[in-house]
Amino acid sequence: MTAWKQLTIYVSESDSWQHQPLHQALLGIARKQRIIGMTVMPAISGYGKHGIFRTMNELDPSTESCVLPLVMTVIDSEIAIAEFFSLVKDMLKDKFVTCQSIEVFSPLVTLQGQ
Repeated sequence: MTAWKQLTIYVSESDSWQHQPLHQALLGIARKQRIIGMTVMPAISGYGKHGIFRTMNELDPSTESCVLPLVMTVIDSEIAIAEFFSLVKDMLKDKFVTCQSIEVFSPLVTLQGQ
C-alpha cells in the first residue's frame, strides 16, 4: 500500500523569496521535483503566531491587515515529501508547516514504482 503524505504550509500573500512571491517559488520547486500535486488556496480570513487578524474585507475597521493568508497543500509519497521539504526548509524557517499521513481513496495518478 502506498504511503501518502500531505504537507501543509501556511504563508502570507506578501511573503517573498529572492524577489518573487514565496508561493510561486515553492510551486516552481515542486514542479521541478515532479511532486504529484500542490495547491495554493487563499484564506478569506485568519491569524497566525503574531496575532494579526487578516481578512478580505477591506472595509471592516476592526481588521488589522488585508494581506491574505495562503494555505499550500502538497501531496505525494512520504519520500518525495521529505525530499521536497529538505529543499525548501530554509525558505520556511518562520512559517507554520504541518505534515500528516493521508489515505487517498481515488488517486488520479499512481506513485512511481506502484
